[in-house]
Amino acid sequence: MQNFEFHNTKSLVVERGGAARLGDRMAQMGHKNILFVTDPGLMSAGLADAALQNLAANNLKVTVFSKVEADPPESVILEAKQLAVELQADCVIGFGGGSSMDVAKLVALLACSGEELSKIYGVNMAKGPCLPLVMVPTTSGTGSEVTPISIVTTGVGEKKGVVSSLLLPQLALLDAELTLGLPKHVTAATGIDAMVHAIEAYTSKRLKNPISDCLAREALRLLSASIHKACHEGHDLQARENMLLGACLAGMAFANSPVAAVHALAYPVGARFHVPHGLSNALVLPHVIRFNCGDAEALYAELADIVLPGVSGSPAAKVQSFVDYLAGLGKAFGLPTTLSEVGIQASDLQQLAEDAMKQTRLLINNPRDVTLADALRLYEAAL
Repeated sequence: MQNFEFHNTKSLVVERGGAARLGDRMAQMGHKNILFVTDPGLMSAGLADAALQNLAANNLKVTVFSKVEADPPESVILEAKQLAVELQADCVIGFGGGSSMDVAKLVALLACSGEELSKIYGVNMAKGPCLPLVMVPTTSGTGSEVTPISIVTTGVGEKKGVVSSLLLPQLALLDAELTLGLPKHVTAATGIDAMVHAIEAYTSKRLKNPISDCLAREALRLLSASIHKACHEGHDLQARENMLLGACLAGMAFANSPVAAVHALAYPVGARFHVPHGLSNALVLPHVIRFNCGDAEALYAELADIVLPGVSGSPAAKVQSFVDYLAGLGKAFGLPTTLSEVGIQASDLQQLAEDAMKQTRLLINNPRDVTLADALRLYEAAL
């Protein structure tokens, strides 16, 4: 068997209604002074109320930081970090989507270690230590509750990642009831994002391993079997739970077998045009798979067997069916399916391609090498 390492969140709890008992768990863990990181939309919607009430009922000191925004910039992270330092917080809770959880991770690290954010971008640059982390996802997409990765928008057109096992939480709580109110377009985009995580983890050129493979396959099975029901029958709690667990398993997979060119091309789309991350992935996904086929056809064919049970034909035919299925998801849920539909013009593509080539951390994982000319052609195909 190949040599490999596998890292994961220490404890995972799947519990319907579990957010309303979050304070009980925090008290049992011995935390007393907590920074609660979330976004203004969740606060105004009351989604955090039950968790905050239970934290208060356990006589825990909780300070809410609710200024997280999509594609969080460095300024938001540094403001939250300063608050954690002033409070002398002994734990950070990330409650929300990937942005809130990513901010919480870096706040826990920076507030405890004293490191400078600008100096820890990349893989294993952070030295630590890190405050204990608890993650409560409210969308079924990023899997950030089980990944050692935090993504930051560092300027116009650029995102950077901090990758370190220090960022792995002590506890991830999956409460599907928190996802019941997600609109169809959010459910679809975040669900496709999770599917991309599973697909790229399974086909990654670096660090692919038997455990990540198992997780990626099961994640894709859960997600593909449930995404239509979750989108069209949003009250179906079992479908919502399948999506949440599928996103989590995909997160475990790509935390150890990293994502590649789909994400590398999606990041500039999100950073420059403020397109939600899941939708950015969906817009370039079919084109990247076609590009990679010569190097990963057998692996894509294996995934086709999961999402299209009974699909027949040669590996090439299966992959074509797989691409058609993935390309049709956005249209089925009313999402934009081309870059032009989100305001991107042909004159923007060269800059996007140049931005994508800066994502070397991701591109080295792709089954096929990507040049600047390749990136430009991929964007042209997606336009």
